[in-house]
Amino acid sequence: MRVGAGAAVSLEVTLQAGAVADLDDLYDHIAQDSPERAIGFIRRIRGRCERLSAMPRAGRARNDLRIGLRLVAFERRVVIAYALREDRIDILRILYRGRDVDTLLGEAEGDD
Repeated sequence: MRVGAGAAVSLEVTLQAGAVADLDDLYDHIAQDSPERAIGFIRRIRGRCERLSAMPRAGRARNDLRIGLRLVAFERRVVIAYALREDRIDILRILYRGRDVDTLLGEAEGDD
């Protein structure tokens, strides 16, 4: 939402298909032990994604992997990969520890 000249800008945050699939997989994995814990963890991740709208450049730029790619860590176990667009933030992937971030994010996503 744009509010007048010089005012803070809040960008829409959209979860792309890869990020949605990552959240589904993460939920399924955690829910095997505790559905309640899984729900809470997914809610916290989604909340962190939404907070990027206030500080869209908070993540570390990884143009070496893909132009426009930014990464932000979450609770030392998750990496949120996103692309800052002119009018929105696209959450591309949500990767749990142990995943090869460089390889997964260096691959073409097909949503540019």
